[in-house]
Amino acid sequence: MTRPTLTRDDVAHLAHLARLELTEQELDTYVGQLSVILDSVATVSAVAGDSEVEPTSHAVPLTNVYRDDVVRPGLSREDALASAPAAEDGRFRVPQILGEEQ
Repeated sequence: MTRPTLTRDDVAHLAHLARLELTEQELDTYVGQLSVILDSVATVSAVAGDSEVEPTSHAVPLTNVYRDDVVRPGLSREDALASAPAAEDGRFRVPQILGEEQ
């Protein structure tokens, strides 16, 4: 099994692509950290390589339990606007933003 190798130039290139400015010390640090990650991925890939085991995100199967959507009565417009600090034309009045004109 060949282990991926990562150089400072690789990390600098990745940082450039991600638009990150890294110091020389950070480049040295990230070479080591990213190399450990790549080694771990290579180890897992070697173990799971050509086996019949399907990739999973959880050790046990998960199922979501949803309730049925049931229409229920809500607030009337008047009730909703009754507690509003300001209302206008049947809507909540909010401060103007972004210099929009009325």
